Amino acid sequence: MGPDEALLGDVAGRDVAELGAGSARQAAYLAQVMKPARVIALDSSATQHARSASLYGNVPRLELIQADAATYLAEHPDSLDVAYSIFGAVDFCDPETLLPAVAVALRPGGRLVFSTLGHYSNGAPPATECLPVDVPMRLPDGSPSTLQRWVLDMPVWEKLLDGAGFDLVVSDTVHDLAPDGGKAMTTCLFVARKRGATPEQALVRDEEQRAEI
Repeated sequence: MGPDEALLGDVAGRDVAELGAGSARQAAYLAQVMKPARVIALDSSATQHARSASLYGNVPRLELIQADAATYLAEHPDSLDVAYSIFGAVDFCDPETLLPAVAVALRPGGRLVFSTLGHYSNGAPPATECLPVDVPMRLPDGSPSTLQRWVLDMPVWEKLLDGAGFDLVVSDTVHDLAPDGGKAMTTCLFVARKRGATPEQALVRDEEQRAEI
């Protein structure tokens, strides 16, 4: 589960970025169907970048970028209207670095939308501090490695968003039953707006959000 069209809002003619785009399937869909000015699909993995280029390299309005999300965003101020992450970079990058970088890249009133785990995969509750957990993984050559993931309680995310310069618009949880009868998975959804919009801009964006959800 991840942010859908209702959460992203009307992106027609706007500049959008997916943070941690993986194969860029979702970004390609947005570029083709929702008619943005452009969609930037960001991923730090060379393997995922090569895969996305082979699958969607010719999609109009889609830009495939291999880069660290926080670094790229900090280097491109006021360049985006919407940024989103579907269990992507927001999960796997230090939010104390990434969220301020997102705020730099968004124009005033711009929207950040992301989905993240509501608890650890083993059912343990989320962290009540901004601390990561090491997740085992395998590199493309098959060798074992670890990856840091931030699984945080909702109040922690809300505090981080506020500190990075965002106003919270929507926060919600969705509970999905495991198909095999295992532990239910909880997804946290967030929509936040970068501060700095004029009162008129904020009013228009709030009315759009209420109409879309």
